[in-house]
Amino acid sequence: MWQLISPTLPIGAYAYSQGLEYAVDCEWIKDEETASQWILGQVLNNLSQLDVPVFFRLYEAWQKKDFTKIQHWNAMVLALRESAELRQEDVNLGNALVKVLQGLSVDVSDNEDEQAFVTIFAFACVHWRIDVKEAAHGLLWSWCENQVASAIKVVPLGQTSGQKIMSQSIEIISKAINKAELVEDDEIGLLAPGLAIASALHETQYSRLFRS
Repeated sequence: MWQLISPTLPIGAYAYSQGLEYAVDCEWIKDEETASQWILGQVLNNLSQLDVPVFFRLYEAWQKKDFTKIQHWNAMVLALRESAELRQEDVNLGNALVKVLQGLSVDVSDNEDEQAFVTIFAFACVHWRIDVKEAAHGLLWSWCENQVASAIKVVPLGQTSGQKIMSQSIEIISKAINKAELVEDDEIGLLAPGLAIASALHETQYSRLFRS
């Protein structure tokens, strides 16, 4: 798991801010407090309603080799990305993780269909027999770490402020996973208009450091 969530994993996650860069540009985020609200608010209210519940279902589907369900949940998570940038980021990271796993001699097919990052992450966790709940913690920790790294660069925040947010994330991540475990199939999804607007407007933002 540590290898999968490491910032050194060569999938290019550092190149994306998921709308955070625009939120800084328009001063929705301007300091440690507002950065924490943006990042941890998404963990508790967005990822707990979409990414983590879908991850749980993909993990089970990979265990059972139920490719119909794998395709269903993969399509679902991509369909619920609210901007072109967010959707393309997901596919790019998924493709990059496939290539990394192939380089590590993991037997994962390079499917012609677009595959979300969480789909391939779930496959890797099943392949390496990583506990599903531990893997979900790792997935959210990695997401937070990337967002904090982006905030440190563009707000900018000091390294200590970044570590404070990561410390706060420990409790929030556990709450988000507990919440995600209770989400029923027909409850999966999110409504995050601020994130969608920030991501869509980032597509034409000048100048920018990140791809999303």
